[in-house]
Order: sequence, then C-alpha cells, then structure tokens
Amino acid sequence: MPVDQSLVGRTFPATGPLTVTSEGVRAFAESLGAPADGAIPPTFPIVLAFRAMNEFLEAEQVDLHRIVHGEQRFAYVRPLAVGDELTATLTVAGLRQLGGADVITTTSEFVDAAGELVCTARATLVHGGAA
Repeated sequence: MPVDQSLVGRTFPATGPLTVTSEGVRAFAESLGAPADGAIPPTFPIVLAFRAMNEFLEAEQVDLHRIVHGEQRFAYVRPLAVGDELTATLTVAGLRQLGGADVITTTSEFVDAAGELVCTARATLVHGGAA
C-alpha cells in the first residue's frame, strides 16, 4: 500500500534531547573506522536523525524493514560541540511513487537547548511497500 500523499508538509513532534558527549563521539567515530581523536564527524547527527525517522515511521505504521536509505545530506549553521543538547524535528518534504516504490524525502532540523538551529539533514528513503 502506498504511503499517503497527505504526509507531505507534515511536521512530527521533536525528539527527546541527545547530549553530545566525548564518549558518544568516540564510539560513533570508531563505528565508522575513523580516528577517535575527539573531532566530531560531520555525520554524527544521524544518531538523532535515525531516532526522528523511527518515530515518524512508527507513527505512520511504515515498516522499517521495507525502507532503503537512499541519500543523506547535512547542512551546518555551526559546528557541533561536546556538551550540545540537541533535539530534531522531522518534516516530510516530498513523496513520489517510482517503479512501485514510495520515495520519501524528509528534512530534520537540529536545534540546541537554546532553540538555535545547528544543522539541517535531508534524507531520501525508499519504501518498498507491502510484500
């Protein structure tokens, strides 16, 4: 069953906060095979973006196991810093059908504890539909 077109433009509730810690950065860097030198990898917000995506998929009863992650981009307003407390708000930016699959575009805005925008993520998800 195709994903409902009325989702386009819908914004989902913000995630709970994620605090950027040295330990979290080190574990993330190591999982990438990158040096654990304290530098925050530019893809680190995927940790919170994945939480926002899962909350969206659960709310809309879309099976995660039918999703292929097609693309991910990050645009920064400022660099992340250890100690930042971030929340993410996901919006469905686009939806189209292609070859029997739903291609869902989402944007997630990451804000700090003061409500200031830190970065925006744009993702493309391909949903294979029911088997």
